[in-house]
Amino acid sequence: MFDIIVIGSGIGGLTAAALLARYGKRVIVYESHTIAGGAAHSFRRRGFEFDSGPSFYCGLTDDESLNPVKQVLDILGESLPTVRYNPLGHYHFPENTFPVYSNNQDYLKEVAKITPQGAKEFQLFTDRMLPLYDAMKDIPTIALRSDWQIIPVLLSRYLPSLLKMLPNLSIVNGSVGDVMNTTVNDPWVKRLIDLECFLLSGLKAEGTVAPEVAFMLGERDRAGVEYPVGGSGAIIQALVRGLERWGGKLQLGCHVNRILVESNQAVGVKLANGEIIKAPIVISNATIWDTYTKLLHPEDLPATYRRDALNTPAVDSFMHLHLGIRGDGLENFTGHHVVVHNAEQDITVPGNTCMISIPSVWDGSLAPDGHHVVHAYTLEPYAGWERNQGYEIKKKEKVQTLYKALEKVIPDIRERVVLELIGTPLTHADYLRRHQGTYGAGIAANKGTFPNTYTPIQGLYRVGDSTMPGIGVPAVAGSGILCANTLVNPAQTMELLRSL
Repeated sequence: MFDIIVIGSGIGGLTAAALLARYGKRVIVYESHTIAGGAAHSFRRRGFEFDSGPSFYCGLTDDESLNPVKQVLDILGESLPTVRYNPLGHYHFPENTFPVYSNNQDYLKEVAKITPQGAKEFQLFTDRMLPLYDAMKDIPTIALRSDWQIIPVLLSRYLPSLLKMLPNLSIVNGSVGDVMNTTVNDPWVKRLIDLECFLLSGLKAEGTVAPEVAFMLGERDRAGVEYPVGGSGAIIQALVRGLERWGGKLQLGCHVNRILVESNQAVGVKLANGEIIKAPIVISNATIWDTYTKLLHPEDLPATYRRDALNTPAVDSFMHLHLGIRGDGLENFTGHHVVVHNAEQDITVPGNTCMISIPSVWDGSLAPDGHHVVHAYTLEPYAGWERNQGYEIKKKEKVQTLYKALEKVIPDIRERVVLELIGTPLTHADYLRRHQGTYGAGIAANKGTFPNTYTPIQGLYRVGDSTMPGIGVPAVAGSGILCANTLVNPAQTMELLRSL
């Protein structure tokens, strides 16, 4: 009945499924949750609409955007209303507050107010990174695939761009830290670059791959930043509409217990209700750890491969604080903030760096009249969390670092709260069915590469944030595109691109 089964409706799974439906494949997506979107879903409580995860986007509407989400929505015939804004937010260090502008020159002017010499060095840093972006931007993700057949595609259609890549080969596989250490000496600017990398990849400059930051700097400057009206859920709804428009199906509240394997070939899935659904291709949007421990039997995989895969480093989970607050007297403040509490501590220390999003600044429909929605989060390891008698007390203790960060932005935040929701690593592990509540693989640059879409089992593929190209909305959408294109011939992809 189905050509392809997709497990999980995160952005990676929905992108792969919708694109394959566009190719004419009979696709069904099974989602355990009653809401689509995985770590990017939205949820509503007492009139407040919350983003569960990401809330920072760029290139969702620009016609020449490099954002894979925009590219696949174009292919599906879908679009999103957005609100553009600038500055994109503020970084609050213990010693100063730094407004972050999309435009690189405006960004540099703000750096120069803090450290004139550092601004000159940051200019050298961006001058080294942006040519890589210029080389990448002419090769759309929507045209790429994960097998050898990408070679003739690149040579026949994108040879000039490949030639532009040659002068940048030294940094393509290197880290941002490699570039930073040859261009920047100013300690404050180094901390700024580390913070930008951490917000992007969960790792500091030494661990973040250079193309990821080159993409961020270039796209932010060219396309600007914007927020989808309706929140992250609006992106999910657009992908679901695209999936269903082209004949694909989505089943919510439908948990897959097992991927069925016969003679090293995926043949379908078994649902929690015992029903068996057959298909020759299965795509897992679950994490690499959940796919290989919960959806497969140990004997389904080669022992060495399974061991190495399960040893893939993971980014920690998070503490989350979702608030509905009274908005009286709050005017002219920005929607994104990052607070670093202690300059002497590493920015990756749990609780030290806190991210804050107030999306109702841009989209008033997310909150009742006279109110705002607030989402604050910080790294928090999974280890040590148990649902015991001390669980609620520990939640209240751990969330104080987020309240302290929020007080930098809204000093009387505690008196304004009308709704409080606290999420822990256990919340992520339980509700999102993610291994230890992780937000994906944390593979440092020069320490390995993200696993690709293939598995040792014929007909079984993976997408999502533990898959190439990694963490973040553009990256997981990219993983879905790479997987989908790999399952059709290049001529079909080129035909689809010509139809745009």
